[in-house]
Amino acid sequence: MCGIAGFLDFDRQRCADPLRLLDSMRDTLTHRGPDAGGSALEAEGRIGLGHRRLAIIDLSQTGAQPMESASGRHVIVFNGEIYNFQSVRSELTALGVDFRGTSDTEVLLEAVEHFGLAGALGRANGMFALAIYDRKKRQLAFARDRLGKKPLYIGISGSTLAFGSELKALRCHPKFSHLQIDPRAAAQYMRLGYVPAPLSIYRHVGKLPAASYLVFSIDGKAPDPEAIHEEAVQYWSMYDASQEGAEARFGDEAEALTALEDQLGAAVERRLVSDVPVGAFLSGGVDSSLVCAVMQEQLGGRAKTFTVGFAESEFDETADAAELAAYIGSHHTELPVDPDAALGAVGELQEIFDEPFADPSQIPSLLISRLIRSEVTVAISGDGGDEFFGGYKRYSRMLAMERLAKRLPNAAWQAFDKAPLWLVDAGSKAARRLTSAGHAEELSGDRMKKILAVVGQHDFRHRYEQFNSQWTGEGAASSSPLTTSPVPPGFGQLEQMMYLDAICYLPDDVLVKVDRASMAASLEVRVPLLDYELISTAWRMPASLRMQNGEIGKMALRKLLARRVPEHMINRPKRGFGVPLNDWLRGPLRNLADEHLAAAKVDQVGYFDSDEVSKLWTEHRSGRRNWGFHLWNCICFSMWHGRWMTH
Repeated sequence: MCGIAGFLDFDRQRCADPLRLLDSMRDTLTHRGPDAGGSALEAEGRIGLGHRRLAIIDLSQTGAQPMESASGRHVIVFNGEIYNFQSVRSELTALGVDFRGTSDTEVLLEAVEHFGLAGALGRANGMFALAIYDRKKRQLAFARDRLGKKPLYIGISGSTLAFGSELKALRCHPKFSHLQIDPRAAAQYMRLGYVPAPLSIYRHVGKLPAASYLVFSIDGKAPDPEAIHEEAVQYWSMYDASQEGAEARFGDEAEALTALEDQLGAAVERRLVSDVPVGAFLSGGVDSSLVCAVMQEQLGGRAKTFTVGFAESEFDETADAAELAAYIGSHHTELPVDPDAALGAVGELQEIFDEPFADPSQIPSLLISRLIRSEVTVAISGDGGDEFFGGYKRYSRMLAMERLAKRLPNAAWQAFDKAPLWLVDAGSKAARRLTSAGHAEELSGDRMKKILAVVGQHDFRHRYEQFNSQWTGEGAASSSPLTTSPVPPGFGQLEQMMYLDAICYLPDDVLVKVDRASMAASLEVRVPLLDYELISTAWRMPASLRMQNGEIGKMALRKLLARRVPEHMINRPKRGFGVPLNDWLRGPLRNLADEHLAAAKVDQVGYFDSDEVSKLWTEHRSGRRNWGFHLWNCICFSMWHGRWMTH
């Protein structure tokens, strides 16, 4: 795992000291690669390729970057891991390739040399972002993995292109030191709490879309910064993978579970290849429990597992994780998190997340990453189970809302939506009789107002977008990828939600959180459930292995886990990986909230309506309403703005 950064000057006029500039860009990413740094200038100094190294595979100098191919034609900087590099290496060896070292980077580089960029990417199973220069064709190319696990920003300013694993690397370049906020990105952030690709928070800077590559001739003109990502070429498609899976669905549960178990075993095994110690995140949830159990089987009882806990029982999973760890026999470590530790982490967020980001699970993610890094350099994670196996609570809640929408006349929801909260509280008692028992206790007046805003939308896609939205008033985006992205025909409501989360929420929220939090601790995180071959199998699961009775998701993973642990360790309430945000904003984070939610501060930063923010903050402080996620969205934007937009 590493960080990459660099530039390309199209006007054939190199800057005064390109190597010094390159090193400064590169070293903003030292946290991503503390073991070594390397730089290379190409094309008479017009191209800079910088690399920070976190040594995982081939710890010797033969694994250092930038790396040159054996023929001298290609030079690469690479961030990530190719998990199947040994099989690709065997293919290349059979063609007569002699390798100098044992790194996966060298294998990928020689694969590009022999199969072309598209051929190499098609063979690569991994997580990565890369820049590679072809000296013969005089082309600079960029590529990103299928799921978008590893980040890559590319920007254009005048005749200069700059790229990096994080925006702070681009900001170090003088042509990008005074970037302006892209109002489209800010509007999406307000609605979703993150900035979806290909946008970035800045004008003329974007994210290379997942599963794509982009090629520039260094002798051509600088591209149009507004159209740069339209030139990206897809080499894999979630749309195709999900549609093909639906068309080849397993007809038999036993066959489906056998195929999935084989794929999971192979995915975990590939991610255990390392020249440094490996551990694993373990919560009390199904995903991480299954991944850790399979990992323990493959390591012959030598797995190290880690978890964090909270004083608030609603969010604490330490007891569940400890019981599971004891049963599978892993060496287990837990970290109790107190408000003081959380406060310390909050103070670092604006530096770590150099693009606005408002998922509060960023806090425990950072803390557990640091805990794990104190003992190992690589960690296995259970992320991905919810998106591809129907696990999020919101899926069952949305389906319950759909049932409610069909039973509640339009006139009724319109009246409720305009009614005061006390009246909605009364009405919600009647509505509880229209929902399943599993959701009845959740229909407080506060939640009912949210439900009414959702069911009032004119179709399912817009209802799902509304459910996932935070700010929807003036300034927020009128639509998001949740309504504008094409979905394979014939998908039911559950599959639509899973697909939309797989192409939007997963790469732009979950994986951003995991990458930034882990890399801030110089920890590499590998995710077996996001192996693209396993994902293709997941899309083939019959409905019975996704959700049971519209309530219990991830049935396929639950059944695989049931082969390994007692039933009571499986059917536990899902807590997620969150924090008690509502209470913390009224308690230990109160001063921080007062500072960033003050009307003068909100007006100074812009984008949010200070009157609306003040209203929500007053209601939240009183305890009458819980507006934690809305307010955290505003606080995170304000903290980011203070760090990165105050020149």
